[in-house]
Amino acid sequence: RYCRLRNWNTLFVCGTDEYGTATETRALEEGLSPQELCDRYHAVHADIYAWFRISFDYFGRTTTPEQTRIAQDIFQRLLARGFLLQDTLEQLRCESCGRYLADRFVEGTCPFCGYAEARGDQCDKCGKLINAVELKNPQCKLCRGTPVATPTQHLFLDLPKLEGRLEAWLERTWAAGDWTANARHITRTWLRDGLRPRCITRDLTWGTPVPLDGFRDKVFYVWFDAPIGYLSITANYTEHWERWWKNPQQ
Repeated sequence: RYCRLRNWNTLFVCGTDEYGTATETRALEEGLSPQELCDRYHAVHADIYAWFRISFDYFGRTTTPEQTRIAQDIFQRLLARGFLLQDTLEQLRCESCGRYLADRFVEGTCPFCGYAEARGDQCDKCGKLINAVELKNPQCKLCRGTPVATPTQHLFLDLPKLEGRLEAWLERTWAAGDWTANARHITRTWLRDGLRPRCITRDLTWGTPVPLDGFRDKVFYVWFDAPIGYLSITANYTEHWERWWKNPQQ
């Protein structure tokens, strides 16, 4: 509102992030398909924001053809430029639930600091990133059973290849003073330990399909997919979306 009052060219977008295991699980609980569940809660969120008079230019969602097109395009560009790896991942599978478990549905003891309630992607006590199979005493959060590590082929973002360029960029932006102390600390911790390849695919059905032979039965991990929602929501609002997101001169 401040920017609009100043007559600055302003775009205010938001939306619902709808893919992933959390949606699949809640849909099962409510006896709905994932799409039906997302349709219901997208409307609920939109009504709440309208009640609060939050004046988005466009309130969108991630389950759109534009999201699929842009996410797959970014993936193809990464693939063509050599920033992706293919490797076997040990992924926790709960036989009682009959499914691979997303990181947020695994809890256990942190292998680094011993915190007993670490998640399958990160320890909230020491801040270190974790692969779910590294957890000690892992538990399925859905049924409290003990999941089993099972090998499966996945695609990874080759973050070590970007580490040098990222460090140089961070030094420049840190010097400008726009980062919070907490953000600096977390980022320095990641760099201190060295960046590792990060998995961007999952053995799920509800998500953006991976457009590559050998992986077409998988979807993009929401960690990779959801931030692209800002781009696709803008694209659903205006055909000139790239001028908002790819315009470094402004």
